[in-house]
Amino acid sequence: MADGDLEKAEARIALALEYSPRFTEAWVNLGLIEMNRGNFERARRDFVKARDLNPDLPAPHQALGLLADHQGQIAAAERFYRAALKVDPGFAPARINLARRLFEESALEEAREQFLRATQIAPEVVEAWTGLCETLLRLQRIDEAEDVLGQARARFGANASVALLEARMLLRRGAFVEAEERLVALVRSIDPQRVSAALAWLAVARIGEGDLAGAIESARRAVSLDPDDSVARYALRTAGSTR
Repeated sequence: MADGDLEKAEARIALALEYSPRFTEAWVNLGLIEMNRGNFERARRDFVKARDLNPDLPAPHQALGLLADHQGQIAAAERFYRAALKVDPGFAPARINLARRLFEESALEEAREQFLRATQIAPEVVEAWTGLCETLLRLQRIDEAEDVLGQARARFGANASVALLEARMLLRRGAFVEAEERLVALVRSIDPQRVSAALAWLAVARIGEGDLAGAIESARRAVSLDPDDSVARYALRTAGSTR
């Protein structure tokens, strides 16, 4: 599955289910394969099968949350993530996904609390730290955000998600040239989502430097990768109105 070979993964999961039809995790993984293929009803069937076999495991609830999230069913996704945590409060994927969902719904204080808990139950997961940092930034708790970012840097080194947040911190201080250097390096990533985010913030840096043409170019490239990127659209409006 991790290598994208869904056909071989499906065959091996099917074999596992021949040996043990009540193998809950196999049903969850089968559903994830169907979800990756866009077969959402089949995925739901497999996830529900897994949950019915063992409702005391968090993974089926988490998987149903992922499916609901993917289909834009916000309330249902949050409900499933909470169900997973009710079964196992230490299940990090559901904790982080719940925090992310709360963040996107602007329930920032609860998102902060959930990300903070995630750093305690899964300190090895970078998304827990970067999520907490970003939430603190949105809450304007800048000193706390910088402290969390420092801890993340100490734990994860030159991680791309950490580097993006460091560039954003530099932008806040008006260090546009240094921020641009960090962001240009991130644009070389092979992850389209990361490239889009780096380009969007690169546009902001270039606005700060007075390079409006460069800002518009970066913002347009970001929007071509992610039409919903609010930072890129802000940069486009700002640079366009300033020219």
